[in-house]
Amino acid sequence: MESMSEQRGQQQGGQRQQQDSPLQTERGGTKIEDSVVSKIAGIAAQEVEGVRMGGGTSQAIGGLLSSVTGGSSSSGGSQSRGVSVEVGEVEAAVDVTLTVEYGKAIPQVADAVRRNIINRVENLVGLKVTEVNVAVNDVFFPQQEQEQEQQQQQRQIEQQREAQQEQRVR
Repeated sequence: MESMSEQRGQQQGGQRQQQDSPLQTERGGTKIEDSVVSKIAGIAAQEVEGVRMGGGTSQAIGGLLSSVTGGSSSSGGSQSRGVSVEVGEVEAAVDVTLTVEYGKAIPQVADAVRRNIINRVENLVGLKVTEVNVAVNDVFFPQQEQEQEQQQQQRQIEQQREAQQEQRVR
């Protein structure tokens, strides 16, 4: 059981911690939504060479959705796909799931992702990052991606031509 002085010390420590936060000032507080932290963490992870967010299935679904909806969503779904966060008043914890380019050393990529997320979230958001858990659940081949992208562009060009021809017939 804790003594009263220990409880008081913890309470004061909690207040001190809150006051040390750049988000809590004498003129008011700033609340940052989880989605903001999630998006920043996702962008930070993608800044590391050889990283794609989400796993193979998540990427395929995201790609399908963006092709159906006609591009990237304004909510930034591709940045936060594969990212979950727990955000407190002064701290945040981040879990990311990603795909790594084949041939890259996964432990080094994971470490670079972890460092970049911590750097970006702490500097841009003002929260202390307590942990960043990285799950790698797939590898990708850049050449294969380029070929698929070219095929998709070719299909879009063909669809545009067909639409133009239908308009001419009318």
